[in-house]
Amino acid sequence: MKFHHVLVSSFLCCTCFMAAPALSRESTPAAAPQESVLPTSVAMREVQAPDRSRPIPAPVSISQDPRPTLDATTFINTMRAAWTYKRIAEAGGWPVLPPNTVLKSGDKNPLVAVLRKRLSLEGDLPSDKIGSDVVDAELTAAIKRFQARHGLPESGAMREKTLEALNVSALTRHRQLAASAQRLMGTTFPFGERYVVVNIPSATVEAVESGQVSRRYVAIVGKADRPSPTLETRISAVNLNPTWTVPVSLIKKDIIPHVRRDPSYLDKMKIRILDAKGQEIDPQSLDWSTQKVASYTLRQDPGVLNSLGQMRIDMPNKEAVYMHDTPTKRLFAQDSRFHSSGCVRVADIASFAEWLLRDTSGPAGGWTKAAIETAISSTVRQDIRLEKPVPVTWVYLTGYATKDGTVHFRKDVYGLDDLKLEPDAKTLDVPATSSIAPRRS
Repeated sequence: MKFHHVLVSSFLCCTCFMAAPALSRESTPAAAPQESVLPTSVAMREVQAPDRSRPIPAPVSISQDPRPTLDATTFINTMRAAWTYKRIAEAGGWPVLPPNTVLKSGDKNPLVAVLRKRLSLEGDLPSDKIGSDVVDAELTAAIKRFQARHGLPESGAMREKTLEALNVSALTRHRQLAASAQRLMGTTFPFGERYVVVNIPSATVEAVESGQVSRRYVAIVGKADRPSPTLETRISAVNLNPTWTVPVSLIKKDIIPHVRRDPSYLDKMKIRILDAKGQEIDPQSLDWSTQKVASYTLRQDPGVLNSLGQMRIDMPNKEAVYMHDTPTKRLFAQDSRFHSSGCVRVADIASFAEWLLRDTSGPAGGWTKAAIETAISSTVRQDIRLEKPVPVTWVYLTGYATKDGTVHFRKDVYGLDDLKLEPDAKTLDVPATSSIAPRRS
């Protein structure tokens, strides 16, 4: 079977240091909240000032190909691809290239023929082009197609990361596809006119409209020991200039030691101490040699230092995670963006908010990106409820296939593909329907 490929540029990561969920749905109501609370075990970087001594690099380039990672046909397409890769594995798989092999445009090397055969088995290179030992323009284009499908920079040269992906076995690829399809089974996600998809292994956010990706954003997702969860919910509000309430665990583990070393720390970070009546307390009036400060509320003011950045996307869910801005924007330029503690940070979040708020009344008739940025510049808290909530899903797809037969792979950063598949996962019939729900007996 020959695959056709979507050109998807390298997917890189950003950072949201959100911790293991500690809040209930009631703690983060669907209505625009009066404050934003980050769950416990938040990394210390959340309350550190960003380094502004160097210019902030632009987010890494990613493809804006219109075909979404997830739609109502992804399950069946991925299952079909899994069976195809199973057959490739049973036929002997593909050749492995030696470690440290580097091949680039113009090179002549006996290993080029091996590379050509390898690429032809997945359809990146036509099968009638496998004889030459020269890296010509056609082979360079085939390498780029392979790199695009694996979220790698499309250099057209085979170096370390491309070689690593090429040498992953066909059996492993089959298992990735089967495991990803299994994770999609039983979902009731309401694919509609507009929805949002976060594929965690790709570290990207897709705003999907009329079956096409309207906008795709670089994101930062959870690190391996604080993974972002899979979920399905609805985006209900956009919070501009949010405050941040410091979790008790962070007060004890990080804030108190910081203040002991530097009594002016709270002032520098724009963090206020409030009593049970909401009255502000002078930090110097408290005993920092004990843990009693944790009984007070510590709240960070809105602004450029705020750990949530200047915007929070409210999406009530039992995991107490959400999407938000960040003061640490340089991390959007990294190739690997698995740094957060659960939440998803979004590059160019004002553009994302503009898309979300398209059907919501705003200044001069609508919430344009300029209107959003103007509201943020006022530094005043503003909670904007979406007139039409937008469905959102966070998925974990290390292997998936799109409608045109293109098969994509990403690294299994959380090690979920290594978990034992359910007995039926290897023998599932490929249904004739495009429904992503499993066939019932």
